[in-house]
Order: sequence, then C-alpha cells, then structure tokens
Amino acid sequence: MKLTLDKRSLHNRKVYYESWNILIDQEIDFEKRVKNPPDNMVNTLLSFVNTLIYTKVSGEIYQTQLNPTISYLHEPGARRFSLSLDIAEIFKPLIGDRLIFSLLNRNQITNKSFTKGLNYLHLTKDASKLIISELDAKLQTTIKHRDLNKNVSYQYLMRLECYKLVKHLLEEKEYQPFKIWW
Repeated sequence: MKLTLDKRSLHNRKVYYESWNILIDQEIDFEKRVKNPPDNMVNTLLSFVNTLIYTKVSGEIYQTQLNPTISYLHEPGARRFSLSLDIAEIFKPLIGDRLIFSLLNRNQITNKSFTKGLNYLHLTKDASKLIISELDAKLQTTIKHRDLNKNVSYQYLMRLECYKLVKHLLEEKEYQPFKIWW
C-alpha cells in the first residue's frame, strides 16, 4: 500500500515552510525545503535533525517485531529503512522542527555554527554536539499520555507508534497515527 501526498498537502507544506521566516527571529532566507544538497542553513539543520530523528526511530523499530524495510509512505531503498522514514514523519514537526526553532531563536545556532566557505553545508563540531545534546534532552522529556494515563518520554512515544502499527498488522486495532493533543 503506497500513499501519496495530494495537492492540498503539498500546498500546506509550502505554506508551513514559508512561515518559518516569521517564526524564526534570525535572518534565515528560507523559502522551501531543499535536500540534495541543502542550500541554506535551515535546510542543513533540517537534514541533520531529521537524520537524527530517523536514527532514533530506527532504534525503536528494532525493539519491536516490525521489519524496517517494509513501509507505507516512502519507497523502499537499498540504503535506508523506509519504515523509519514513515514513522519519523510523525515526529519531525513535533520534535525536530520545534528544536530548530528553539536553537535559532535562542541564537544557539547562528551563521557561525557552520564551516565557512561551504555555503552552510557543514555544521561545526560544537554545533553538531549542541544539537545532539538538545535533541537527546528533548527525547527524554516526558508528557502525560492521555490514553495510558502515565508519563512517557518523547522517545518512548516513537516506540508506542511502532506498537500501534504492530497491533494494526495483527488486526487487533486499526492504526491511528499519533496526533498532538496539547
């Protein structure tokens, strides 16, 4: 089962990314998502943070019986586990984008966080360490899960998403993707 983005979803994504210039209190000159290669500091941050989230999701998938090569949204590829990409889509705006907003708005990441002469394609070692540290802290932050009625970390939410998919595949419960409730 392959799902695709419709025109409305693509338009919403475009409007979302265009709003970043308003949400971020730095001169960022960000208009659209460019991946290969990233063309500015925000795209480089998105690529780096999204890769970190993808890696964390992969680790959570390995704690379940799911096959990381079988996916529903992303085309399977030889060099990636496409199910990790599918599940990461849920958490990139919730965790990754918010982390980027925070780092930029607190001026923890600036133009100086990138290697000079490489057109924002490479983060400095200190910037990379800072982002990893901030992401790890965010993933350990807990929220009160409304269905479980207990505190769970953002990282554990990723595993819970995997468990929901397992239940769906076993036909125990229809899959409903995680939606923010706060």
